[in-house]
Amino acid sequence: MGFFTKQLGIDLGTANTLVFMPRKGVILNEPSVVAISVLNHRVLAVGDEAKEMIGRTPESITAYRPLRDGVIADYRVTEAMLRYFINKALPSPRIFKPEVMVSAPAGVTSTERRAVVEAALKAGAKNAYVVKEPILAAIGAGIPIQEARGHMVVDIGGGTTDAAVISLGGIVASTSAKVAGNKIDQAIADYIKERFNLAIGDRTAEELKISIGSAVPLKEELVTIVKGRDFLTGLPRSAEIKTNEIVEAIKEPMAEVMKAIKLVLQDTPPELAADITTTGIMMTGGGALLRNIDELVYRSTGVPAHIAEDPLLCVARGTGKALEHLETYKKSIMTKR
Repeated sequence: MGFFTKQLGIDLGTANTLVFMPRKGVILNEPSVVAISVLNHRVLAVGDEAKEMIGRTPESITAYRPLRDGVIADYRVTEAMLRYFINKALPSPRIFKPEVMVSAPAGVTSTERRAVVEAALKAGAKNAYVVKEPILAAIGAGIPIQEARGHMVVDIGGGTTDAAVISLGGIVASTSAKVAGNKIDQAIADYIKERFNLAIGDRTAEELKISIGSAVPLKEELVTIVKGRDFLTGLPRSAEIKTNEIVEAIKEPMAEVMKAIKLVLQDTPPELAADITTTGIMMTGGGALLRNIDELVYRSTGVPAHIAEDPLLCVARGTGKALEHLETYKKSIMTKR
């Protein structure tokens, strides 16, 4: 690796994309949104600027999320998004092209992986590596993945929950469930519609989850006021909401997340399963910030769970560490084109 090679790690998420630069940390964190003009399909804006347009755009502009449920739904738009992030992170004129590492969900197919590599190369990368998210989340959470011991990581993002058992630098058992932050928010909005006859948007639902949500019922509930539109009168109205109502609202998506974790545990060879009961389950991603999620995991599986430090940044930090120690991690991550 030459002194001049710039390296970038890109955590391409359904909800947000983070760009990590070794020795600098996370230099960009913007929504994975692209605004496109309906008339000529030109990309008008990406990231923060595009998100501002969501729900506020004239008919001629659509705000589009190129990743759905953690999978690339549109390559051309993904390429435009990658190009935007690479250019913003390393303003030109660039004499040297960067080495780029991009995270992909554990269930990524080789075709999808090739498409990401192609998109990154077209977007100006010299080399592109695509690495499975759970490996990067584990590296970022400080798990010694090279050991001959079983470690389990559960990454709850916006579009997918990835659960994986890692040993000797490779994924032994894994699953990717299309239930995560977005579905949880949706469940809250649906519940409030049924229970209070109030229409609220995704953003409000997410705010509720963050401010008072919990994975298990609380004795001392938190209370907040939610504002929305009354379904009958069509006029603005507010209602008081308590934590345990949110617990109730998100019961089903949470049960699905637990089911994914159990599936992976059932798929794990006995020796490694024994390791995991000792080391516990490492929770990463935005979903790890839900109050008492570790308690719910413990109640559902009997295995202790730990929340990683800065769970939102684990995957991005993992890309940075993996880039700095490419040699060490070569065999866990190298599926170069």
